[in-house]
Amino acid sequence: MKTDLNTPWIYYTRPFRIFGNLYFVGNSPASTHLIDTGEGLVIIDPGYQEFLYMVLESIRTLGFDPHDIRYIVNSHGHLDHVGATLALAKLTGAKTFIGAGDYPVVTGKVTLTDYAARGMHYNFFEPDQIIHDGDHIRLGNLDMECIETPGHTPGVISFFWNITQDGRTVRAGMMGGAGVKPLSSDYIHNYHLEDADWRGMFQRSILRCRQEHVDLFVGNHVRQNDTFGKQKRLEEGDTEAFLHPEDWNLFLDSLQQKLDDIIANDPL
Repeated sequence: MKTDLNTPWIYYTRPFRIFGNLYFVGNSPASTHLIDTGEGLVIIDPGYQEFLYMVLESIRTLGFDPHDIRYIVNSHGHLDHVGATLALAKLTGAKTFIGAGDYPVVTGKVTLTDYAARGMHYNFFEPDQIIHDGDHIRLGNLDMECIETPGHTPGVISFFWNITQDGRTVRAGMMGGAGVKPLSSDYIHNYHLEDADWRGMFQRSILRCRQEHVDLFVGNHVRQNDTFGKQKRLEEGDTEAFLHPEDWNLFLDSLQQKLDDIIANDPL
């Protein structure tokens, strides 16, 4: 469903704590997460610029100060994830992070989607830190492992880190880009991407993610991990709502099926 950027308020959702120091401060079109490291805040994917005022309100509602944001970590370079990165960085002085493969995207050197034709404006930015495979993002109590999982875009980064609550430590994981639309033959031909094996990269990324144990699956879109359904269960007293290790592999199974369908029905 197309997102109407002229009426962002219709997508507002209440912020909440997921587990430990991990919070949801996003909205229904795209997820935004906050991690309180004890030495500053980390934001994963600030979302559309038009939605930033709601993200800031959600951060304040939870009792945090946006000016304590130290890092803005982007999973990949699509507008629904990085649209607000420049504005939030200018407001807070936070450092920005992007995967190496999407550096040309966020700096405007490469176009993967014709946002202008859809009435959208891309706010290009120069990232402070380029993420490479195997890098770690560390701040306070956070030690986040980064792995390259291209396919959705060239520079998708997936994140894995430990979260502790009441003496219990679990492993959180997010696949940084899971949509299969960029794997369609029309998309590949329209953006002249024939020189790269995008479908093969996506397949390898799925296999790479299967190597990771994940107790708490963090979606960078709410539909990936049923964020709002789990939020409801949390509010009803189910403290284990987000702690289902099987969710990670079920999600990867669904991606594999989508990829198989594209390969079978949409030859290049």
